[in-house]
Amino acid sequence: MHFLTQNREIQLRETLKDTRATVVTPEDEGYPELISRWSEASEKEAGAVVIVTTSKEVAVVTAFAARHHVPLVVHAGGYSTSSASSTHGGIVVDMSAMHKVLVDTASRTVAIQGGATWAEVDEATEQEGLAVVGCTSSATGVGGTTLGGGFGWLTGRHGLIIDNLISVKLVLADGSILNTSMSENPDLFWALRGAGQEFGVATEFVMRAHRQDSPVFGGFLYFSMDSLADIVGFANSFDQRAGGDEGIFFGFTTRPFTLASTAIFTLLFYNGPQSTAEEFFAPLLKLNHIQNNTQEMSYREINNLLRQVAAPGARRRVTGTSISLPLEIKMMEDIGQEFNRVIQTYPRMEGSAIVFELIPYACVTGVPIDATAYANRGPYHNVAIMFRWHDHKLDSKIANIGRDFIRKFRRETGVASIAGSGVGVYANYAGPEFSAKELFGDNFPRLRELK
Repeated sequence: MHFLTQNREIQLRETLKDTRATVVTPEDEGYPELISRWSEASEKEAGAVVIVTTSKEVAVVTAFAARHHVPLVVHAGGYSTSSASSTHGGIVVDMSAMHKVLVDTASRTVAIQGGATWAEVDEATEQEGLAVVGCTSSATGVGGTTLGGGFGWLTGRHGLIIDNLISVKLVLADGSILNTSMSENPDLFWALRGAGQEFGVATEFVMRAHRQDSPVFGGFLYFSMDSLADIVGFANSFDQRAGGDEGIFFGFTTRPFTLASTAIFTLLFYNGPQSTAEEFFAPLLKLNHIQNNTQEMSYREINNLLRQVAAPGARRRVTGTSISLPLEIKMMEDIGQEFNRVIQTYPRMEGSAIVFELIPYACVTGVPIDATAYANRGPYHNVAIMFRWHDHKLDSKIANIGRDFIRKFRRETGVASIAGSGVGVYANYAGPEFSAKELFGDNFPRLRELK
């Protein structure tokens, strides 16, 4: 592969002269903002950023990069911490100008351009009394989270994001533009649902929407470490008690008031009336807490609660794996102590967290593993390891600490021993520690043939 030389830059501008696309290079105003990312550790100096406005423009840039062997990446939300949306010396296709969301209330479908965020989708659907299965952090981009599978608060009732996907418009490496669905290019549509980042540039999604004209209940509760056993006990009963409208994220983070020590947080979700929600979460709500921000709110608002976590301004690494219940209290105590040691040892780690994400999985496991490329359909949940720091000299150290946590989870939570239940790795959280074969299991040979 070659960097974008000055001559190639001139050729690129000439190729796009009759379009509305904008080519921005290091000498141009606004370039630093265009290569900035959620994680400063993922920022790279691109040869050029091309702000596109149509699928045709995406196709022109993609074909140009392939023809001249120039590295090409796509930037939509920019929340990848593996540098997937950054390139050193190559071309960034910036889709931020392609963010239209069109809601069809008659068919309950939503057409979403590839550069949109989930916040824009939630706002458009809320106005029609609808909702889609979208990411639990609405600041993130639609494309990245969807193509890797996609969990949301509505997954317990309606499945993964990809299980609600009707069609995808895709630009291939040769610049051709295809519509993919169950009836058009079905093999490619199969691959896009779970391994989509590897097959082209998705410029438009059409998804099913669901009626959501009543509020939900949720919010944060913070506890001291003394409450760990009670919270783990509630978590271990979740699979038996949940019916599909519930969800809980919990784990370890820095205290909301004292950054030098660890607290336990829970983020509750219930798609129903507050009275029923409070009955379901009663074991947690009656515990002594540091802070309680739970209340009734709209579905859009609960997806906004993690926007503070999504704020830019630090180096970040997000990775993770899957875990099965029950969680052993001794393991959880060890994880909490090790997390506390890390944030006390290294400076300015505030905002770091280890998050256990419990969402009912019946709808996910009800879809055969070979029905889509996504291969993580099992009776388990995700755990995310999220570190936030500022000193670039710590990059390798923090990465190694994250790998240590993953090894511990995979060794002690039993996912690998659940035969016939998928790979036990969520592709959207997986880093370079996992190979494509590990991510896609029995689906890998078909993916390789399609590629």
